[in-house]
Amino acid sequence: MRRIITATVQNSSGVLNRVTGLLSRRGFNIESITVGGTEQEGISKITFVVEVEESQKVEQLTKQLHKQIDVLKVNDITHHNKVARELCLIKVVATPQSRSEISGIVEPFRARILDISKNSLIVEVTGKPDKVEALIDLLTPYGIKELSRTGITAFTRGTQNKQISDYQTLIV
Repeated sequence: MRRIITATVQNSSGVLNRVTGLLSRRGFNIESITVGGTEQEGISKITFVVEVEESQKVEQLTKQLHKQIDVLKVNDITHHNKVARELCLIKVVATPQSRSEISGIVEPFRARILDISKNSLIVEVTGKPDKVEALIDLLTPYGIKELSRTGITAFTRGTQNKQISDYQTLIV
């Protein structure tokens, strides 16, 4: 089963290497990993997707990550209500005759054409991984020259407290 794990870490030299090394030593294959700064200076968030068969192994993984010095917080958000997105850049073979067809394919996905050259164009798509995958599948017959994906980054959705829910009920 694919698991989405987030780790809040101190942004210090070697922390990413230690986290990925731990995953590697435990036999976890990282499908994707994203790292970036947060709203707090000196704090980063790592989101990684791993393939795990047993829930016991996930517990072991999160416990091991918590033991790392620079790791502040670890969450398995796989089964939580979440927002998960990915960015993908796709360089597609495009002749002058096929450009309008490709543009017609890209538009419903709310993707953008970033660059047009004599023999290709570059498409940017952001969204859920299945949306990205669907666009790639549709563009494949035209010929994909290059493709680069960021991997998933995700947040759990915010929970609304009772007072806000009651207020919304009153104004509806």
